[in-house]
Amino acid sequence: MRTEVIDLYSYFGLERKKNARGYLTVYCRTVSNEVDSKRVRPAMLIIPGGGYEFVSEREGEPIAMGYLQHGFNCFLLEYSIAPDFCYPTQIREAAMAMIFIRENAKKYQVDPDQVAAVGFSAGGHLCGCLGVMFNCDEVQDLRNYDFVRPTAVILSYPVTICAEESKTHGGSFKNVSGGNDELAAKLSLEKWVNYLSSPAFLWHTYEDDCVPLYGTLVLANAYNENKVPFELHVFEKGHHGLSVCSEEVNTPNARVGAWLGLSVSWLKERGFKIYS
Repeated sequence: MRTEVIDLYSYFGLERKKNARGYLTVYCRTVSNEVDSKRVRPAMLIIPGGGYEFVSEREGEPIAMGYLQHGFNCFLLEYSIAPDFCYPTQIREAAMAMIFIRENAKKYQVDPDQVAAVGFSAGGHLCGCLGVMFNCDEVQDLRNYDFVRPTAVILSYPVTICAEESKTHGGSFKNVSGGNDELAAKLSLEKWVNYLSSPAFLWHTYEDDCVPLYGTLVLANAYNENKVPFELHVFEKGHHGLSVCSEEVNTPNARVGAWLGLSVSWLKERGFKIYS
């Protein structure tokens, strides 16, 4: 396996502010003459959660290992966090990651037309932003900003809507907005969904008492009303932050762990060429 860490700010020739992150770890399969050395794979951008105040390790490398097993080349984003940074820093870093992957598709032997993104919790919100806000003003100064829209998004127990605390995770919106209520309301994903939004695979658990299921249902309805293709899975059992649902990440739950394979089969149905 080939791994490297990309400094996105350096790559784009942008100033790195103090305490900024914006790093992309590459996990790509080694090219072997024993298989088709010209094989082009789909790519997966991975965006961990953490309430916009940390970046979860449990929702990073284990996810990359999971999608690598299914034939993806993977790219893990470490984005900047509160209290030092709020919107639009995070969406700009995620946009830079998407652009980097597509600009370097040949180098990493990935199909630039098959670049999906998966996000978890607050990372699901950031992933969702890519899927519905890909043409927002805050990214249009980046070169090749038309590369920002993911081919598809996978939203895992995502923070989605700005609402009363019983219906959302208020801390995530407070952190990403810097406590600005007007900005927090602007970043409620269902308001941005339109016919151009990325197709979405959503999954959540009924028992999640940290990020309520309600927001995922609201977002799914927005996709439905705007005729954006989507698939929704609601599992009854399971707490928040399940990641790959294994002993490795301290959340063994074989039934809910099916989400990863389900997301891959959904992407196959959408035309992704996957060598699992």
